[in-house]
Amino acid sequence: MSKRISGASFDVYIDSTLINVEKVTLDITDNTAATLTGGVPDGYVDGDVSAAGEFELSIQAFQILKGLAKQAGSWRGIPPVDLLFYAKAGGEESKVEAFGCKMNLSSILDIDPKGGALSVRKIPFQVTDPRFINIDGIPYLEAEATENLIG
Repeated sequence: MSKRISGASFDVYIDSTLINVEKVTLDITDNTAATLTGGVPDGYVDGDVSAAGEFELSIQAFQILKGLAKQAGSWRGIPPVDLLFYAKAGGEESKVEAFGCKMNLSSILDIDPKGGALSVRKIPFQVTDPRFINIDGIPYLEAEATENLIG
């Protein structure tokens, strides 16, 4: 048996800066729908798409975002960033890119006075760039969907 990819295998980059995450999610919503004629499926239509996720960062890792906020002049002023999630283990490799991710602060305090767990901050984000998401180098969206949006 060879080594397999786990959550611990991933390196996460905000733009080109490596960041240690406690947890991160990224979900795509694709509203493509079946078409019906007389109640019977007879094809499909492309629907709108969106993608969003959330970082959970330790206070130490949160300092990277603090630097971005200081540079922007406010937390909300942090410009959209590109994200890269990369892992390689044994013969397996995974690379997910999300473009133009606009971050927002959400859960900035979650204090448990008995301790025993790392204090984290939650940062939700939304994908805002028409390049959207690449999975293992392959765009999620077909070129026709974005040809008039990408300059």
